[in-house]
Amino acid sequence: MASELCKTISVARLEKHKNLFLNYRNLHHFPLELLKDEGLQHLERLYMKRNSLTTLPENLAQKLPNLVELYLHSNNIVVVPEAIGSLVKLQCLDLSDNALEIVCPEIGRLRALRHLRLANNQLQFLPPDLGRSRELQYVYVDNNVQLKGLPSYLYNKVIGCNGLYSLTHTPWSSARRQATILNTEDAVSGCGIPIQLSEVRLLTFSSGQLTVFLPAEVKAIGTENDHVLPLQELTMRSLYRTYHRLWKDLNFLSPISLPRSLLELLHCPLGHCHRCSEPMFTFVYPKLFPLRETPMAGLHQRRTSIGFVAYCCSTQCLRTFNLLC
Repeated sequence: MASELCKTISVARLEKHKNLFLNYRNLHHFPLELLKDEGLQHLERLYMKRNSLTTLPENLAQKLPNLVELYLHSNNIVVVPEAIGSLVKLQCLDLSDNALEIVCPEIGRLRALRHLRLANNQLQFLPPDLGRSRELQYVYVDNNVQLKGLPSYLYNKVIGCNGLYSLTHTPWSSARRQATILNTEDAVSGCGIPIQLSEVRLLTFSSGQLTVFLPAEVKAIGTENDHVLPLQELTMRSLYRTYHRLWKDLNFLSPISLPRSLLELLHCPLGHCHRCSEPMFTFVYPKLFPLRETPMAGLHQRRTSIGFVAYCCSTQCLRTFNLLC
């Protein structure tokens, strides 16, 4: 079996194959032959379903730099290395039916990623940056019974999230809408994972009987009656446009010119407006959609009470955004 595997990989290397099928090979380790020398530079699609892999090599992106699709369905993978974020061309990643408990934040760096399959794992939360890529279309998370919530950016991209409860119920009337600052010892972060906080003030947004915690970067929120952005938000957006759009480079800003916290936020905005894609940093206009109002409602058949928060950059975007735009 080992000699046959080596022969298959050697032929793929010599003939510069774009597709390689290594399904049902009873592999317990990632084949070293794939990582020899320069690796398989021409390979675009790697199929390794129904094996017994437990992890992936750290130099995967270095040896297989042109991977577009990676299929790892039905293995025993517990950890995905941070190096996965360096597969810059990856569009489809299938990690269904493994033993994943967490997904490393670096997976959010896969800006070309379109389809991500994470069904039938043991996930407890998803990285909050996962859904910020504009290319990402579908994330499959069925049958992760411990998954407590979703990053807000995945509001219209998740297929199958039975068992999720990212929003808490409150006894307020359906007409009441408010923003609240809470002191809490045990709260829920933006991606749904329980976190221990001490004397931290978390901003929440409520609408009707649904409440959701907003990301820590959000300092204040606006409503349709608030037309003027805070000075800090205006400054951050102006700096971003000046340095990012004109020079495509933020590196000539230093901690001397800006506080480190703002500099880091400038490099990685809170997110982009769901309506017009403008960046936002410390101030948002949230819009809460209960599940029954989303295009996914039919998939869930009222089995959950999950909802999603859309973030808008202005009152105009807030008024005109809907889940079908």
